[in-house]
Amino acid sequence: MSQEIAVVGSPEFTTGFRLAGVRRFENVPDDEKDERLDDAATTALEDEGVGIVVMHDEDLDHLSRNVRQEVETSVEPVVVTIGSGTGGGGLRDQIKRAIGIDLMDEDEDS
Repeated sequence: MSQEIAVVGSPEFTTGFRLAGVRRFENVPDDEKDERLDDAATTALEDEGVGIVVMHDEDLDHLSRNVRQEVETSVEPVVVTIGSGTGGGGLRDQIKRAIGIDLMDEDEDS
């Protein structure tokens, strides 16, 4: 069974992914994030057809403690956050957590 990418966030955030062909998304307007983002993230995490959930890193601040912990520790689906606060190291750590190895680790003997 192939799994898809889901995007959770504001309509402005999800639009680019939708134009790129992502079919699963949860739109949550900025002024409703405190009330609706937990449900949207949970819906994406519980969808068995989703293998990767993409969120804006600043949206994590709008999640309740329990949902945020679930997002940060989820392995399947893996949650990837992108945005102003995520540097290369953040993405590297997310990939390492998801698959268990550091793909970018260079052998120092080479």
